[in-house]
Amino acid sequence: MNILLTAILAVQMLSALGMIGLILVQHGKGADMGAAFGSGGSGSLFGASGSANFLSRTTGVLAALFFACTLMLAYFGNARPRTSSSVLEGAAVTAPLVPASGAAQIPGTTAPAPASAAVPVPPAVAASGAAQIPTK
Repeated sequence: MNILLTAILAVQMLSALGMIGLILVQHGKGADMGAAFGSGGSGSLFGASGSANFLSRTTGVLAALFFACTLMLAYFGNARPRTSSSVLEGAAVTAPLVPASGAAQIPGTTAPAPASAAVPVPPAVAASGAAQIPTK
């Protein structure tokens, strides 16, 4: 399975590099008009209009290959069983301890925070607009 993922990743990277190269080689829309009126672009390797068809089709094929490799990597990445060696992923979630006063946070104090002293909950605010007006 690991060899397959490596092969798909290699094909994806090669297709990405191929797309980058082909996109940089292609001419813009304005360059075709210049070649039609006798500019120096008509004596190219693929001819005046042949390069646009060949390069754009090759770029499209490489883009489809890149997209297919991306989908396969996403599928195989989520299909693997989770065998994590991380300590944090296996830890149980516990409620954080909130001290009742600042004295409990001082190192060296041995008195634990009393269980009855909980963090005060602010009273519910009325839904009317008058409770939201600040006063001095």
